[in-house]
Amino acid sequence: MKKTLLPLFLSLSILTWPVTEVQAAEGKARTSQSKAKKSKVKHQVKAKHQVKAKHKKIAKRSQRNNQAARDAELDHALAKGDLKLRSNSALVINQATGELIYTKNPEVETPIASITKLMTAVVTLDAGLPLDEQITINSEDLDRIKGTGSRLPLGATLSRRELLHLALIASENRAAAALSRSYPGGREAFVQAMNRKARSLGMQNTHYVDGTGLSSNNRSTAMDLAKLVDVASRHYPLIHEITSTGSYDVEVAGRKHMRQIAYMNTNALTRNKDWDIGISKTGYISEAGHCLVMQTRIAGQKMVIVLLDSWGKWSRIGDAQRIKRWIENGGAERVASRAGRTT
Repeated sequence: MKKTLLPLFLSLSILTWPVTEVQAAEGKARTSQSKAKKSKVKHQVKAKHQVKAKHKKIAKRSQRNNQAARDAELDHALAKGDLKLRSNSALVINQATGELIYTKNPEVETPIASITKLMTAVVTLDAGLPLDEQITINSEDLDRIKGTGSRLPLGATLSRRELLHLALIASENRAAAALSRSYPGGREAFVQAMNRKARSLGMQNTHYVDGTGLSSNNRSTAMDLAKLVDVASRHYPLIHEITSTGSYDVEVAGRKHMRQIAYMNTNALTRNKDWDIGISKTGYISEAGHCLVMQTRIAGQKMVIVLLDSWGKWSRIGDAQRIKRWIENGGAERVASRAGRTT
């Protein structure tokens, strides 16, 4: 039996051996093809990345060249005193000397939006009201003019000091409304005090109708607002402290526990290390455009900057940057020198 099976086993082994060898060869071939394919793909990916990196490098170089060209064009314009400001009305004053550094429609009367809140703070502080007094936001503080919302809920109770922070830093309308409502004699007396203060400061082309700035009937000029900014920076240290701060947090009562609300200064330049800002306030409603007033230090000099009715969300910031660059590069001195030679 064993002798019979042995030849059969040997014959089967001989028959299957070539098949196994073929399979092994085919396997090696497939492995080799797979490696070649992977290598090809790897090279293609590498080449693609190289092309992409090259294009990116070219794009960056082009961007730098374009930026350099724009900078050169801007420098040329600034050297001529052409700041190409987007604000319809603008004014820059040397605070120490009173010299008008730059003007553009400074006497044009226009809605001033939340720049109004700067006067709201001045009148509140003039009244000598307790800053720690607790004031509760109620339905009288809702925006009935523009219908804007607020993160400050009805029923929230904050101190007068906290409301000043929110009104000035975040342009919080309910905070400003609560400040005017809690004034002795109410809102009517508050608005009268605002207009009285404006007259006392020589702001002859300024008129207020509410403490928020939501009404387009709050109107002024760049020249008048420069007087307000100057006085606020000189005589109201709390306004300086508040408006030069980049952010502010408050705690309000929630349904179950106290919750913290973080507010950012609406003037992004207060968080820019290249700027030294003492007083700052922004404003916007559609009738007023984008507005910005500041007291700041540029090239070692204290300056008052007023920008009104600017189009585009960031245009007022761009205008402020142009003014700063122009002054730092001696543009104001060159223009003054030319003016002196022609008179």
